[in-house]
Amino acid sequence: MAKQPETLTYDASTIQVLEGLEAVRRRPGMYVGGTDVRALHHLIYEVVDNAIDEALAGACDRIEVIIHKDSSVSVIDNGRGIPVDIHPQTGKPALEVVMTTLHAGAKFGQKGGYKVSGGLHGVGVSAVNALSEWCEVEVRRGGKIYRQRYERGRPVTPVEVVGKTKPNDTGTRVTFKYDPTIFKNVDYRFETLVQRLREMAFVTRGVWIRFVDERIEREMNFYFEGGIVAFVRYLNRHRSPLHPVVYGHRVIDDVEVEIALQYTDAYTESVYSFANTIHTVDGGTHLTGFRSALTRTLNDYARKHGLLKENEPNLTGDDTREGLTAIVSIKHPDPQFESQTKVKLMNPEVQTYVQQVTSETLMDFLENNPSAAKAIIQKCLLSARARAAARKARELVIRKSALESGTLPGKLADCSSRDRERTELYIVEGISAGGSAKQARDRHFQAVLPLRGKILNVEKARLDKALNNKEIQALITALGTGVGEDFDVSKLRYNKVIIMCDADVDGNHIRTLLLTFFFRYMPKLIEEGHLYIAQPPLYRIEHKKKVWYAYSDEEKDQIVLRLQKNGARDGAIRVQRYKGLGEMNPQQLWETTMDPDRRTLVQVTVEDAAEADRMFDILMGPAVPPRRQFIQRHARHVRNLDV
Repeated sequence: MAKQPETLTYDASTIQVLEGLEAVRRRPGMYVGGTDVRALHHLIYEVVDNAIDEALAGACDRIEVIIHKDSSVSVIDNGRGIPVDIHPQTGKPALEVVMTTLHAGAKFGQKGGYKVSGGLHGVGVSAVNALSEWCEVEVRRGGKIYRQRYERGRPVTPVEVVGKTKPNDTGTRVTFKYDPTIFKNVDYRFETLVQRLREMAFVTRGVWIRFVDERIEREMNFYFEGGIVAFVRYLNRHRSPLHPVVYGHRVIDDVEVEIALQYTDAYTESVYSFANTIHTVDGGTHLTGFRSALTRTLNDYARKHGLLKENEPNLTGDDTREGLTAIVSIKHPDPQFESQTKVKLMNPEVQTYVQQVTSETLMDFLENNPSAAKAIIQKCLLSARARAAARKARELVIRKSALESGTLPGKLADCSSRDRERTELYIVEGISAGGSAKQARDRHFQAVLPLRGKILNVEKARLDKALNNKEIQALITALGTGVGEDFDVSKLRYNKVIIMCDADVDGNHIRTLLLTFFFRYMPKLIEEGHLYIAQPPLYRIEHKKKVWYAYSDEEKDQIVLRLQKNGARDGAIRVQRYKGLGEMNPQQLWETTMDPDRRTLVQVTVEDAAEADRMFDILMGPAVPPRRQFIQRHARHVRNLDV
């Protein structure tokens, strides 16, 4: 007789109530987006957002962010200071309520302490407290200095007076150390925080932000009186602009709208949106309004002045965004975000407001600057013609592959599994390395696509030219997603796309060319976590028929030193430096680079699209001087460079 499944009890005793901030610790993904390095940085953003809110309220003009040697973080502002008097509903000091209670804050309704803020749910700083091993808040207010300490979200001291200060010396200092039992094997990245704090300074005009990292003894200061106009100039400083920055600013129904845009000779779009100084990575209604107004206004002007002929179709959104750099920033008294991580703005009325400001500002500029207007329209028309050529090239790629045996490139060694979640595609540099990879792989779930030579640098060419490159054609066909405006990530044939190149200069160059292509024409592949870089070993160390692999010079030295300490003579230790994947036999390649149980893969992510866009432009774009300056500035930091 078959055993009946066990029936779980479901009554009042099974209903669990999470007290205080325990819900945050149980489900950190709901509040800060997870427990990875991105969520770790989000802790700092939440506290800095509170300081920025003080700046938006006109009460703060200086913010300091300090990472201490033990990776604890202090965020200091000269705002009004969190209130410390007794909260009437709870009978507790307001500071303790703010730090230990979800949905508590001064940012709700018309009677709140803020006209505009990035806070929506009153969750941010209390969530940071909950996810911290310890947290201390120091408030300067009313001539006194108050302090309270918390451990894993629970107060361990009362709010107490610890000193005196001048009556006009006000502000808040929040110091916290993330909980290593929640955020494991991660730490803050200086560059990531520099990018975010720079953005905040750009969109919060007149606020000084000082960032200190005591771990590496580095300091950066940001202050931009020019606001988002300065932001656009910063992004375009290595490009050739077609006209001065166009700037528009209006307040409609208490919603402040700012737009700044400039066209350059680049082939890519660099448009970034902000809501209450928060970078809305996934856009939202403000970005939708800007894009629709941009396309409509350019078409209206081009028709009115005969720059678009009667038989020519209207410019599309893609045509009008090639070479465009723009910042859209709104400040709303009641922002509606898609989630607590605030990646997408949802307020429907904002779309109309941004459309209005963009249309009026851009049309006024075009009418008063006919030469710049003509240059912009010509740029859009050239983009339209190139897009038509790219469409034909895409169709040719599809037709050509359909006429060949099957629809996949001939040099692709495909896998037998059709379970996409398990499958992997290795993009391998060179025919010889491709041969080794084909022999080494597990044919059931690993496919191999060898590339001959270096693919085209798409940073210096439009998509129509890129699609004539045979290696790019093979890559697009193997992935199955299409490319550019036809890209559809749901059609991706492999869950992991892995770039596997030699550990030398040529290998690094090929890897960079591939990353440039994916970043520009298949960004969803990166955003949804499908792109990886394989880490082949640099050294093979052999002693008495035992073999070790080292993935860095430091690891190699440690292995050799350990062997010497165990009595091995120098002559008996054989160290082989791998210059290329082809030097490994299939078994070695499998063991070190392709075996899922032993290999090391680095997932490609883009934490800050604006800075990534700028770096690709510097390193891969047509302008030589900024690339030379970058190399000269960073040459002393280079490691593992073969000459």
